[in-house]
Amino acid sequence: MKYKFVEDLTSDVMFEAYGKDLKELFINAAEALLSVICDIKKVKPKQAEEFLIQGENAENLLINWLDGIIAIVDTEQKFFSKIVIEEIDENHIKAKLYGESTKPELGGTVVKAVTMYKFKLEETKKGFKATVSLDI
Repeated sequence: MKYKFVEDLTSDVMFEAYGKDLKELFINAAEALLSVICDIKKVKPKQAEEFLIQGENAENLLINWLDGIIAIVDTEQKFFSKIVIEEIDENHIKAKLYGESTKPELGGTVVKAVTMYKFKLEETKKGFKATVSLDI
């Protein structure tokens, strides 16, 4: 399982993302976020945007990563459907996101930011699990 949505909030969206390592976790968390923002199955990976995000630790990096995606969607007016992580450790991530310009027929719910409500990043027996809530 890559991710699942949790029915806990009324005005926000919460999901859990999973991964055998940080790379897979960050890809799955980005896919969960993007599946709220747009119909990722219909978004064509035509153009690439490079990301270099830093954080104080893995938790902070995940928040910065997801907030960075939200910012690029807002400022560049692009939706993304493909994520390639080139480098990752607990303090930085270098990635390329592929997508296309926003179109109303591809749109989903506007996400304002990642919130700290019940936010958690933990290592499990199977790898990593993150609980993330989004302000919509």
